Amino acid sequence: MVAAPNPLSFDTAFSPPTGVPEPVAPGVVRVTAPNRGPYTFTGTNSFLLGGPASVAVLDPGPDDAAHLAALLAAISGRRVEAILLTHTHRDHSALAPKLQAATGAPLWFAGRHRLSRKPRPLERNSVDSHSDWDLVPDRHLRDGESITVAGLDLTVITTPGHCANHICLGLTGSGDVLTGDHVMGWNSTLVSVPDGSMADYLDSLRKLIALPYRRYLPAHGGPIGDGPGYAEALLAHRLRRNQQIVAAVAGGARRIGDLLRELYPGLAPTLVPAARMVLAAHVEYLEAHGAIAVRRGLAGLTLAPS
Repeated sequence: MVAAPNPLSFDTAFSPPTGVPEPVAPGVVRVTAPNRGPYTFTGTNSFLLGGPASVAVLDPGPDDAAHLAALLAAISGRRVEAILLTHTHRDHSALAPKLQAATGAPLWFAGRHRLSRKPRPLERNSVDSHSDWDLVPDRHLRDGESITVAGLDLTVITTPGHCANHICLGLTGSGDVLTGDHVMGWNSTLVSVPDGSMADYLDSLRKLIALPYRRYLPAHGGPIGDGPGYAEALLAHRLRRNQQIVAAVAGGARRIGDLLRELYPGLAPTLVPAARMVLAAHVEYLEAHGAIAVRRGLAGLTLAPS
């Protein structure tokens, strides 16, 4: 008999000081950016990886002068061997060019920003302006690649879903993995088509769960002690949402707005756009699996039972 996953419980008590270096693991220091918001929680967690002689910087964060100053103060004159990105949404990557100019470090990530699929006619990419389309890596990181930077051994884990070029980085031999936006303890991950893909996201969750990493260090929110257990709960939540959407459509829901009212009652207005994006990603997934039918027109999506 397979045990049911733990109930999904978000940690919203995490409250780090902004701009202050905080050790979170051997050779790993977190510096949280001042970009608190409904999509970023307490701000983007940038990480300094390394030791007394040199470091790498993971996810330098938003283009913010105070955060650049905080990162340079935390680097404290050490050589920066590389600037790493989990992905190229601007709350993670926008500061990279200025940090690169200040340090001379090369930029490493999993290829230029790209869509998870071609856009359909008249389809709008809701996160287009939040993506760094022009960044080009000096080194293209690939799945399963082992890299050594600033004395730390890391394993590259491609985890598309939130966006197509998303990666996690496993700290070899430690049981810790840096999860970017793929798994966050404060909320479930935004998946917005065509930038992201719900099918890819679910596959990437399963992939990470199967790997030998116990503690997850996300780019928003605090550490997740039982990472695989939490990711199992996230996966179960998303699969349950699929079932709820199929049932809602069978009961008469015909628009994304109908699903929103039924499945997210009382949702704060600031979160309505994100909920619409995620529902659209679920709808696309269910259509591809033959669970519902979708007609596209000038007025948007019309849903029907399969």
